[in-house]
Amino acid sequence: MVGSLSRTGATVLALVLLFSALWLGAAIGETAIPMDVVARTIANRLWQAGYPLDPINEGIVWNYRLSRAVVAACCGSALALSGVVLQSLLRNPLADPYILGISAGASTGAVAVAILGFGAGLLTLPLGAFLGALLAFGLVSLLAMRAGRGHGAIILAGVAGSQLFNALTSFIVTKAANAEQSRAIMFWLLGNLSGVRWPDVWLALPAAVVGLLACLWHARALDAFTFGSESAASLGIPVRRVCVVLIGASAMMTAAMVSIVGSIGFVGLVIPHAARMLVGVRHGLLLPASALTGAIFMVAADVVSRVIIPGQVLPIGVVTALVGAPAFAIILGQRGAVR
Repeated sequence: MVGSLSRTGATVLALVLLFSALWLGAAIGETAIPMDVVARTIANRLWQAGYPLDPINEGIVWNYRLSRAVVAACCGSALALSGVVLQSLLRNPLADPYILGISAGASTGAVAVAILGFGAGLLTLPLGAFLGALLAFGLVSLLAMRAGRGHGAIILAGVAGSQLFNALTSFIVTKAANAEQSRAIMFWLLGNLSGVRWPDVWLALPAAVVGLLACLWHARALDAFTFGSESAASLGIPVRRVCVVLIGASAMMTAAMVSIVGSIGFVGLVIPHAARMLVGVRHGLLLPASALTGAIFMVAADVVSRVIIPGQVLPIGVVTALVGAPAFAIILGQRGAVR
């Protein structure tokens, strides 16, 4: 009973923190909007409450900030979950979609569809990003196996793969895009939430929820991977199937978010470590804690990107890198981190 009550209390607290972050994300910006206006706007839009509001403020909250905050939360959750999964399966504290080249591969796939028309109209932008993410991870895995099985091999292979796919993306943009497309894509590749609207929510939210459910379903399997794939197999875990499902889920979440907001680094690296400091290493708690922490972090980063330079929106990838790069250096400097 006590455990059930504590889980219920933790769930309620998590929901309160998440909704508070979304509320603040809708209220804070270059034009400050009172918190009660945000609440009344939501009530008007969802339940036709009929509160008299300034149409401009209502439009800013509903059409711009709230959808942007929801997508930012989904993106943070998805990238953090992907980081947890990759760090657990690969048993490497430096693994995340950005460092392993998955984000770069997704960017290349999305750009190939958008600029080159790859797939002859049969591939959508998210599907192109998903195929690019899988291709990138496959290439990185192949390079790591040829280089050796040490913990550092996968990271070095990821750096090489990331550079390769970033170069391919730049080549496609330079070769086939016009000046306007080049500017838009280069800004998007830095991580950009400026163009996010409600239709993007209907891609980001299902991707994050499905990814979270898939990860939670395999939480015990991820615990078993702590001691290696051989130990997991000895405990009756279907290692190959679990790896395929979880890597596929990570690639799906990363691709969906990249197709919407571009490549955002370090979230999948930093947030899992922060969550482990809060709840420990058991994945039944670590996965939801990482999803919640990632969501709040990304909403906060989005707010910072809008207010740090008056009259200008900074790419959100710049903000996450300013936080993530020092954290990466700290993790890298820990004894045995890449051995």
